[in-house]
Amino acid sequence: MKVTVWNEYRHEKDSEVVGEIYPEGIHGQIASFLEGHEVTTATLDEAEHGLTDEVLDNTDVLIWWGHKAHDEVADEIAEKVRQRVWDGMGLVVLHSAHFSKPFKLLMGTSCDLKWREANEKERLWVVDPTHPIVDGLGEYFELPEEEMYGEHFDIPVPDELIMLSWFEGGEVFRSACTFKRGNGKIFYFRPGHETHPTYYDENVQKVINNGVNWAGSVHGQKHYYGNHEPLEEIKEK
Repeated sequence: MKVTVWNEYRHEKDSEVVGEIYPEGIHGQIASFLEGHEVTTATLDEAEHGLTDEVLDNTDVLIWWGHKAHDEVADEIAEKVRQRVWDGMGLVVLHSAHFSKPFKLLMGTSCDLKWREANEKERLWVVDPTHPIVDGLGEYFELPEEEMYGEHFDIPVPDELIMLSWFEGGEVFRSACTFKRGNGKIFYFRPGHETHPTYYDENVQKVINNGVNWAGSVHGQKHYYGNHEPLEEIKEK
């Protein structure tokens, strides 16, 4: 599959801490562990945010990471991403990209939540052990330090709830969810705060790899809408 990893690429430039954790950018780190695919990257400050028609037309799965510059994404680019998902492109939405324009367009809700930065432990429980996105995982895995996201998460009821997070401070969160929109598949995965080395974790990498494979798996034929010629002869009345 052809996979495009999109990232704002702002925190890595603005913060020495983040730059040390991700010297090649979050997009570079994610691209480095994707297995068996043709992988390219795109960032916010490129022309058309790196998401030209040519790039999108040649993307089977788009991975999106964003945080501090959601509003800087052009509306027309967000709309193009939504349309490509409807047409069958897979979308993997990571961490704070829950507030990204494409995800909010596809969900139709605020996508808001509770949050806290306290470097607390996160335990991610597998609640659907039969799902291919958690293939190779145990009952749960832990991240020693992460940003907390807590319910209520204002999204539509997911088609599938795969993982549930518990945080040291007591909150819980629907941390791995899937949705179908048109011919496209969407996977939202919660972990990935920029000041923690989350994308070096082997379990996180496994989930993202599995998520890409799931989101880019076989889609049905594209549906056509609008005025339609009859399949059979219609007798005049």
